[in-house]
Amino acid sequence: MSKALSYLVEARPQAMGHYLAFLKEAGSVLDPRTRALISVITKVHAQTERGFRQYVRRALDAGCLPGEILDALLMAFPALGLTRIVWAVDIILEMDLPGFSPEALRAAQAWQDLCALEDLPEGRPVFVDNVKCAAFVRREPDGTVTAFEARCPHQGTALTDDALEDERIVCPRHQWAFDAATGECVDHGDRPLNRLECRVVDGRVLVRS
Repeated sequence: MSKALSYLVEARPQAMGHYLAFLKEAGSVLDPRTRALISVITKVHAQTERGFRQYVRRALDAGCLPGEILDALLMAFPALGLTRIVWAVDIILEMDLPGFSPEALRAAQAWQDLCALEDLPEGRPVFVDNVKCAAFVRREPDGTVTAFEARCPHQGTALTDDALEDERIVCPRHQWAFDAATGECVDHGDRPLNRLECRVVDGRVLVRS
């Protein structure tokens, strides 16, 4: 918190208390990653460098990928304009953060080897975590494979093998439940799991988010 904002909180606690409560409540239904990306965009619009640096790091800590931050800036082009986006990218380059180089961004979009097809039981979802990617994977009788990111869309909670309950995937945090075959939310929530693009090459299951 800046010195000026701290001063206002102390000098006008009631008025500023309402303001800060509003800011907290305004994003209560958004997951942390979405809130973080919106905050990054607002700092770019206002061109507050200190705040932008702070919120870029917060977005990364919330689980946002460098490519997601870059795409968020580009999608906000109608509001930001090219000048502000270039301003933001200049600061990101000065920060020298890992993952923002063109080579790293291209690598992040590449296909990732998830597991061997023969390791997947037929008709039953399994949790696979190979460090680079964690997913719930299902091999159908016809040989097709589906994969869903092991992260709850509600608040970005990482999911593990413990979330599997027969044909459902249940987030332990707020009990959002998902159909393991389709990824659709079937209880407590309204957003599906993120489906990963998936293909089989030479007996290996490859995914791309």
